[in-house]
Amino acid sequence: MSLWRPAVVFLSLVVALVGEGKSEEGLVTRIAFGSCSNQSAPQPIWDAILDFDPQVFIWLGDNIYGDIRRPFRLFGKERTIGPWKNVPRFVPSSQQEMENRYRLAKSNPGYSRLRENTKVIGTWDDHDFGLNDAGKEFSRKVANQQLMLDFLDEPIDSPRRKQEGVYMSYTFGPFGRQVKVILLDTRYHRDPLSSDGSMLGAAQWAWLEKEMKGPATEITIIGSSIQVLSNLSAVTSPLFSSESWGRFPTERERLFMLIRKSKRNGVLFISGDVHFGEISRYDCGIGYPLYDITSSGLTQAVEKAIPWPLHFAVRFLAWFTPNTMRAMSHGCRYRSCTYSQPNFGAIQIHWNENPVKLGIEVRDINGHSAATVNVSLSDLSMRSAAPEDTAHLEGYHRHCSLEVTLPWIIRYRLAILVFSALIVCSIVLLTLAGLAISLCLRCTRKNKLE
Repeated sequence: MSLWRPAVVFLSLVVALVGEGKSEEGLVTRIAFGSCSNQSAPQPIWDAILDFDPQVFIWLGDNIYGDIRRPFRLFGKERTIGPWKNVPRFVPSSQQEMENRYRLAKSNPGYSRLRENTKVIGTWDDHDFGLNDAGKEFSRKVANQQLMLDFLDEPIDSPRRKQEGVYMSYTFGPFGRQVKVILLDTRYHRDPLSSDGSMLGAAQWAWLEKEMKGPATEITIIGSSIQVLSNLSAVTSPLFSSESWGRFPTERERLFMLIRKSKRNGVLFISGDVHFGEISRYDCGIGYPLYDITSSGLTQAVEKAIPWPLHFAVRFLAWFTPNTMRAMSHGCRYRSCTYSQPNFGAIQIHWNENPVKLGIEVRDINGHSAATVNVSLSDLSMRSAAPEDTAHLEGYHRHCSLEVTLPWIIRYRLAILVFSALIVCSIVLLTLAGLAISLCLRCTRKNKLE
């Protein structure tokens, strides 16, 4: 018996080591993600994503542009802008056209190569949902859900095909080095934008609570098609607005409270939608810093939509627009710490460092970093003290004060700048017109006298 016991221990150790080696094959160290990919546009960015060699790639919405966008028209029978607008700018396309657009996106050579060796998962946003800015009222959502899941090669018997909405979770890696990815559906059950109603719907909230209170993992990535931390609309109104959790403040606070109650460490967000990349940080939500890495888009980006001489103006306005959540660091290419050219998001996990380090980035079309933040995983853990409550803080606190709490002169300074510039330009144009009219009258009188 004394000889048998050491042999059993030895065999157990061998089995354990062999098993650990097999588990390490599933270790995730590189995750890429992106959004806003027009299937009809050139997509050279896949080469940079392939060079990054991610084990997981995450779609964050607008995986295709499935709706139809009418041109800007201020006059005529089909006016799409202005106070006399009489037709919507965006309309749904047919189911056949949606299928064709998904087929085109899936056949892209770069994306096809990525699918060969990378686990591809994802959720949707409005344009692949079927209509710009649409929510639960959209009648085509049931059929379009199946088309999106076909694009992701979701199995026929997948629960995602039977539920209302495309939300899902995945866990990667061996025990002790696990990454949980929770993908939310911010479209299927979402109430109107101006309602401060529900973002996720009752069933999805119940599911999310179960996921957050499930087995602990070292890292939990929550994917949202729209930004969670930054609320750009609060500081760009009335010029323009964008969708975000900040426009549903009750729901966003509910999300933070759920993370707090779950006592889950290592939580961070990834998001898309806005056609530029940035990294946001919020220190007063759950007891440790929350990060939101926004990557948008793979083909669609603000600077691609305007002539290159105006790129400087876009970068200036991005810097001038107040933003309380943006992570400003030396790892940014531009002073604004935003990037408005095509981009993708990248997360590198350095498991062998002590403590474990995370490198979170927005990368450009060549794979070079445009915005970088390095985070220690030990900093993303619940503190013994209760999280700070912004209601008890006085004055401005970066990464803590919400955009809506800024003094009005700061909050609306972009609108003030634009309207002031328009007034000055109008005065200059009227002055020049007056001078031109005066000059013409003088010339006319001179000709009459002669």
